[in-house]
Parts: sequence; C-alpha cells; structure tokens
Amino acid sequence: MRHARCDAVLEENEAVYLLDPSGKRVWTRISYDMIKIPSLGTVDGSKFRGKEDGSSIDFVGKRYIILRPGTVELMESLERGAQIITPKDAATIILNCDIRSGKTVLEVGAGSGGLTTALLGAVAPTGKVHTIELKEENAQRALRNVRRTAAGAGWEYTIADAKDVRLDIEADALVTDMPDPWLALDNLYGNLRSGGRICSYVPNMNQAESAVNALRAKGFVEVYTLENIQRGLEVHPGGVRPSFDMIAHTGYLIFGRKAGV
Repeated sequence: MRHARCDAVLEENEAVYLLDPSGKRVWTRISYDMIKIPSLGTVDGSKFRGKEDGSSIDFVGKRYIILRPGTVELMESLERGAQIITPKDAATIILNCDIRSGKTVLEVGAGSGGLTTALLGAVAPTGKVHTIELKEENAQRALRNVRRTAAGAGWEYTIADAKDVRLDIEADALVTDMPDPWLALDNLYGNLRSGGRICSYVPNMNQAESAVNALRAKGFVEVYTLENIQRGLEVHPGGVRPSFDMIAHTGYLIFGRKAGV
C-alpha cells in the first residue's frame, strides 16, 4: 500500500487552486468546513481532508485536480495594481543575483508584490526580503498577495523614498524597480555588502544607459545588461509552430557587483 509523503499532503488554510478539465483555475483556501468557492458556490470542505497535491476531488458534479501553487502560479494570479515584473524576468533576477535560501534582499518598489513573491520563495525559509515602497496603497496590496505564500513571514516593508531613507540593513542583493535607480544609488550603497549584487529593472534604453553609467562611476564591477524575450510553441497533433503570442520586451535588467573599498 502506498503511503502519502508528508510534504505532499495538503493542509488546512493552504492556498490552492482547482484545475478543471478545460484548464481553468479556481482559487480557494482549504478549510474542512462548508466553504464558498468562487464560481462553485458553497461546498463541503471536508472533502479536502487527507488530499495530496495533484490529487482529484469532485465538486458539483465535476472533477477537479487540486494543485499547490508554485511561484509562477502565485505571480500570475496576483491582485493587480501596478504592472508586475514577469516570471521570466524574476527568474533571471534571482539567478543572476545569486538569491537563495538564507539571503537578505533589499527591494525598492513593491508594486503589486510580484517580484516580492518570487524573492520570498527563493530566500525561504530563513532569508528576509525588505521592501522600500513610496505608497502605502501599493504596500498593502503587496501584503495581501504575499500572505498567500508560505514564506510571507520573511517580508518587511518601509514606506519611504529610496533616495533618502535610512535603514539598518546589510543586504546580499539590492533589487530596484524604479524609473531612476541611479538617484538612489548613493543612499543605498552602504546597505549592500561588499561583493553583493545589484539589479535595476527599467523599461527604456535611456534609463538602462543611465543606470549602467551610474554603477560604473560608483565602482561596481561585472556590470552587464540583459533583455528577455520569450516565445512559446503551439503543439498539436500533426503540427507544431511558434505561438503568435509572445512575451517580448518587458524591461532591461542591469546587473553589477559591489567591489570592496
């Protein structure tokens, strides 16, 4: 008899989504009581008891697959306000900034919490992400989104201007999503450890040029810039072709490392 792995069994209060036969996702939070699920109505939550990630469940005459969301699914389903950094760019930021478990990340610009969600997943369970955000409205929206993740306890934020805020933080990585990151560089320079990595995300080429020049002038080394363009494939019986839809330009990513002084 096969026994369920402990980490595969879904727990009460977890955020999950139900995948219907057409591929539509229905989001809910597990409860063992009667619960109201959008588009399904009120259903018997006790059916979730003992279910594993990837198992099936029947509600209102239809079979669903229960899936625990990963970072990409969480980012795709955020409560939106400001435009989010896409998963393709978030993954590149995490890899190129060597952001992993136990690291401390200083982020500028919460937006809707998309990149914050990805950063928290990368530094969990012992790392921290501290975000500087100008608007309380954005921070509150990001907080609601971050609370859906298992790593939300690792997040803190400060409402301030990155150009003049004072923080007692030494970060392994500094990630900025603001139109003029070079104006905050002098102020936040001391919050990045020696050898730490920086990434600035900007939408336009003139902003990328200014960011690169500022990093070089400040003594950062290994400064380089990337752009991600992603295209899917349509795979059907008898034919495969590139998708007509693609995630083309979203922004420029400027990276560098702080040299010791």
